Amino acid sequence: MSEAATVDAPVVILTEAAARRVAEIMKTEAPGSVLRVGVDGGGCSGFQYTYTVTTERNEDDLVLEREGATVLVDQISLEYLKGCQIDFIDDLMGRMFKVSNPAATASCGCGSSFAV
Repeated sequence: MSEAATVDAPVVILTEAAARRVAEIMKTEAPGSVLRVGVDGGGCSGFQYTYTVTTERNEDDLVLEREGATVLVDQISLEYLKGCQIDFIDDLMGRMFKVSNPAATASCGCGSSFAV
């Protein structure tokens, strides 16, 4: 009897739409720039998502690469972002990055802050 192969799900998922938008934004930034997605204390619900353009990388960053875009997540933020999907929404309500976070127990109406 053979064991079934186990494939680990990605820790954080970067959608194709989000990757395309990040790549588009980075075209206007300094060479080597990437997007860092993080979590800070604050916001209406206790924590808020942060988005920073940077050229600095940490050895232990989670690196997401897709569609020519690179997104970094630091290890502290990763604890709050495990299992998340980072998407980019462009609809009548506006254009924005949206994080779908299965660990969030509450979030604000604008989607930029959450509670765990």
